Amino acid sequence: MRGNVLYIISPITSPAMTAKHTPMMAQYLTIKADHPNTLLFYRMGDFYELFFDDAIEASRLLGISLTARGSSNGEPIKMAGVPYHAAEQYLAKLLKLGRSVAICEQIGDPATSKGPVERKVMRVLTPGTVSDAALLSDKSDAYLMSIAERGNGTGKQLGLAWLNMASGDFYVTEILANELPAWLEQIRPSELVVSDKLCAHYQTLNPNAIVSPFTDKYFNADKGETTLLAQMGTQHLAQLDAEHLTVGLAAIKGLLTYAQHTQGQVLKHLQRLQVVRSEQYLTLDAATRRNLEITETLRGQESPTLFSLLDHTATTMGARLLKRWLHHPLRDASVVRARQSAISELQNGRYHAQLRPILQSINDVERISTRIALTSVRPKELAALRDSLHHLPVLQNALSHCDSDLFRQLCADLHHPEALSHLLQRAIQPEPATVVREGGVIADGFDSELDELRGLQTNSGEFLLQLEARERERTGIPTLKVEYNRVHGFYIELTAAQAVQATLPLDYQRRQTLKNAERFITPELKAFEDKALSAKERALAREKFLYDTLIADLHPYISDLQRIGQALAQIDVLTNLAERAFTLNWHCPELVDSPAIHIQKGRHPVVEQQVSPFIANDCHLSTDERLWVITGPNMGGKSTFMRQVALITLLAYCGSFVPAERCSLGPIDRIFTRIGAADDLASGRSTFMVEMTEAAQILQHATPNSLVLMDEIGRGTSTFDGLALALAIAQSLLNTQRSLTLFATHYFEITQLAQSQAHVKNVHLSAVEERDAIIFLHQVQDGPASKSYGLQVAQLAGVPRPVISAARKHLSVLEEQQNQHTQFDLFKTPVVMDSAADTEVAVEYEPHPLLNELAKINPDEMTPREALDALYLLKKQL
Repeated sequence: MRGNVLYIISPITSPAMTAKHTPMMAQYLTIKADHPNTLLFYRMGDFYELFFDDAIEASRLLGISLTARGSSNGEPIKMAGVPYHAAEQYLAKLLKLGRSVAICEQIGDPATSKGPVERKVMRVLTPGTVSDAALLSDKSDAYLMSIAERGNGTGKQLGLAWLNMASGDFYVTEILANELPAWLEQIRPSELVVSDKLCAHYQTLNPNAIVSPFTDKYFNADKGETTLLAQMGTQHLAQLDAEHLTVGLAAIKGLLTYAQHTQGQVLKHLQRLQVVRSEQYLTLDAATRRNLEITETLRGQESPTLFSLLDHTATTMGARLLKRWLHHPLRDASVVRARQSAISELQNGRYHAQLRPILQSINDVERISTRIALTSVRPKELAALRDSLHHLPVLQNALSHCDSDLFRQLCADLHHPEALSHLLQRAIQPEPATVVREGGVIADGFDSELDELRGLQTNSGEFLLQLEARERERTGIPTLKVEYNRVHGFYIELTAAQAVQATLPLDYQRRQTLKNAERFITPELKAFEDKALSAKERALAREKFLYDTLIADLHPYISDLQRIGQALAQIDVLTNLAERAFTLNWHCPELVDSPAIHIQKGRHPVVEQQVSPFIANDCHLSTDERLWVITGPNMGGKSTFMRQVALITLLAYCGSFVPAERCSLGPIDRIFTRIGAADDLASGRSTFMVEMTEAAQILQHATPNSLVLMDEIGRGTSTFDGLALALAIAQSLLNTQRSLTLFATHYFEITQLAQSQAHVKNVHLSAVEERDAIIFLHQVQDGPASKSYGLQVAQLAGVPRPVISAARKHLSVLEEQQNQHTQFDLFKTPVVMDSAADTEVAVEYEPHPLLNELAKINPDEMTPREALDALYLLKKQL
């Protein structure tokens, strides 16, 4: 099982349990008892050490040496470790493997500690709760999601709550249980948190997911309301638009409690809850997201995909937001039109050349603000934040000529308190050190005490020379020396004779007597010595104090920084989409009120970049022409054409321009694709079972505003079974769901639907034969295809010529047999549906007149002569 992390505080290990261990191991085991299923990184000097089973597992996962050192309780202590300064690369690997790590730091002072230095787990790193830059992908979000349940059976409700620890985004929704796969595919959480009682169930449902069990009592709706109101600083759920939540509150309680346990603190950057409703977004189920290859190819690669084509963003914030937009196309036409208007202002490319360099100079404000809230921000990140804020007025000025309402709002959101910039400017060195412990982080002039300590380190030589000159003048001894050694520190040295003959000042105190010299110290020199010898340590401690204070002083600005980060991300995405539209020759789609998809010379955005020339095609679906039956050869472009219609629709509802000369779209609520299928061996489902499951999902949820793509349905069973299913599904989509449908098939019998149904149109992808070869024209033309060209495609695939030749012979025989024998025709004896009773009713035909004559004949009572006469009589009536 992956992600078997259980954060339940267990009782401290008893003295009896630790009595046989060394004090250090007793301390380790006490801390480990609180984190039994988590790898414990136990700080010892410059290393994080792991012991016993943790050491064995870390050695296997990380490829580090496993050693044994000493013994405890009579057993050798297995041990493995990683350097403190290089720990991040090892942590990143463990998190990627789905393991969680508790970071145990020294919090006591080694100089004053009796026995082992006091240690404490400062935070727990899990795949869904990381916020460190080195442990995160720049262009992907890491979500932690919790799931709570209510009810049973088909009506079971789920509460989903999820957060992005690195940005502070916080969401909740309530769904039916059968909708969960689509939501998991849409959000792709890095870690699922569920009640320990339900862990096995969700691990079985999601075998590849990281599922972490948590104490069941925390998934409580009543406590969830209290926790949520405290987190948001409000008094009523209505203020959060969350008054209707029930099981969602239980999910929130589990999520926030788990997250706070891992971070060891209140999550101050979670300041806004977004209640997600299904009607906000255009729904794409899990199969559709995979088939459209939005951010990942069917083979699991990151390119070529829609995202890889579009992502020319200048900031990592923009890249992440672009990915979110692609996975969450909107149904609110007003928001979509606002984005279109903003892109139109930049689309000519003029602004892009101005804006991109400015955006490239801006750092990841979104994630830096989170690390400020979690007090884990690095000095260089604060310097990057300072420099980023410096570029905001330049960006605002570059956008000042934009008239769209969206850009005006975004420019307003870039405003920030001058005190914030001033504080960072005064506090941080122009080029600070990487970590505070190295010093050189706080700027000169920010703190007088720190400046003095630094001055003692850099100017001690000058001070000693000045002191020496003053003491020579005061004593009248021109050979007096002020010197230093490691054993005795600073001192004033005189020869033995001078020390006896001269009248020394009263504040001279003898420090050491040598054979030929005497050494003295004065209160002034002693005070300087105390400062100088401890100046470095005191300067580092002072700098650490000032840095911690600075982070605390920045906390009130977290909401401002989050708003700025969100505005920068949107500006970057809009600028990026404008550049893509200009470069790729995309155009602005029109949104209309009636269900329709009208695309003129549309192209597949990704395939177009791989194939030259790419053949553009039209698509026109409406209430008058709801179903297109698409025929044509394999490799002829049917799937590409269908996918491009879906991708153009998706892009349009993200607010982007689209790869088409003209595009007009009505309200779309869902996109379904049933394209291709493979065995799901883990669930014990065959290819045909997967195909039928996806078809069932479509038939159960599609509406008149849905776009449905059906490709080669019914292939995994016998010809007649497949044909019957394909026909019934097509008829249902046409007459029951009434969806806008593209239906690709090799069953030519389905093309006959156009003869009896007014809302069906036949189109085909054209191809031509030259001798034994086939040339694909990839052009959508009216009417059904004349043949499937299966043998020609097989030949192109490299099937040996003898096999192709034998197949042609078999095909000739089969076609001849078909001509000699009447083939069963589903359209010859149609079955219609009684919509009122929802039952099948066979169509009845008028019986032939000869049947009445035959019914009058009783062969058992006829003589041979009478039977022969009756036969001649019947023949005359034909």
